[in-house]
Amino acid sequence: MERILATVAAIGSGALGIQALLGAVTRLRTLDAPHMAMMLLVFVPLLWMILACVTGRWTKQASGTFAVAYVIALLLWPVVVDPTVREPDTQPWVFFLVNVGVVAAMLAFPLRVQFAWAAGLPFVYGVVRLMQGDFTQGYWITTAFDVSFTLILGMVIVSLGWMFRQVASGVDEARARAVESYAQAAAATAAEEERVSMAALMHDSVLAALIAAERAESERERALAAAMAREALTRLANTEASVVQEGNDQPVSNVQIVAELRRTLSEHGADAVVEERGVPAALPGRVARAIVLAARQAIGNALAHAAGRGLHVVVESPRADRMAVTVQDTGPGFDPDAIGEDRLGIRASIVARMAAVAGSSEIRTGADGTIVVLSWEPS
Repeated sequence: MERILATVAAIGSGALGIQALLGAVTRLRTLDAPHMAMMLLVFVPLLWMILACVTGRWTKQASGTFAVAYVIALLLWPVVVDPTVREPDTQPWVFFLVNVGVVAAMLAFPLRVQFAWAAGLPFVYGVVRLMQGDFTQGYWITTAFDVSFTLILGMVIVSLGWMFRQVASGVDEARARAVESYAQAAAATAAEEERVSMAALMHDSVLAALIAAERAESERERALAAAMAREALTRLANTEASVVQEGNDQPVSNVQIVAELRRTLSEHGADAVVEERGVPAALPGRVARAIVLAARQAIGNALAHAAGRGLHVVVESPRADRMAVTVQDTGPGFDPDAIGEDRLGIRASIVARMAAVAGSSEIRTGADGTIVVLSWEPS
């Protein structure tokens, strides 16, 4: 709405400005220094206001400048005009810009100031006009007509601007309520879908793994139960949001993977970058998902245990169907053998997750830091 008001104001102000400029040039007998200064005082801010309204930049500042400059020009008018020239039936060129001054106030000032400007500016013009004619009777009639006309028109302009803004504000509020209502409904639907999905996952994967572990007697059965448990843990970890949905093999480009990792760093407020190397590549969706989630875990470990020191992420694709993601830091490192069996951050979220998609993970750690390399290539 502000853009529409500014555009309409630019058109109207431009038309009245041309009329006033022609009147100033044709009616003035001599363009002496005071007249030139008066024209510059009025038309330079007016031109800035029109350009600002057209471009949509600095509209309030330019409109406010013209509104104030025009009032100053009106107050200086009796000093500039020739007192010996008396033309009560001829309107001076500044009259054509009275309502342009009101429009400028409508664009620049608060509502109360707008109404004050619309009510006061015509009377300022009237007083100045009467001073020019020494308050003679011939000036009273034409001035009264001009003041009443500009007063009514100025009030209409400000009222219309206020009304249009109120309508736009009401539409914005209604849209915001609609969006909020839709977001709540979407969140409730997503929560229900997540509950159903989690229930199915618990029943199909976790419960099956527990039953297999309970019934395992031979070495082969125990190995199978361990593999089922590993897969169940991987699927549980993969329930969080990522680039693509689990099981989706639609190609995912390295650009999407880089964007997801950069978003992860931004969410954690990490002062690190994701470097891209190699050629454009695309991986199956499930593989891209596993790589992104495993890299997220590695980034989280670097932030939690190394305070993010020297954190650097490299996404490298030597070929269009191969990719390696390296997450490194310069923290104190850790002893992999000292990690408890109940700590799944590396075993499930990184190693098992990459193994589940036939990928590989390499973790090198020492006193100089930790390097996690996640790689995948077609078999």
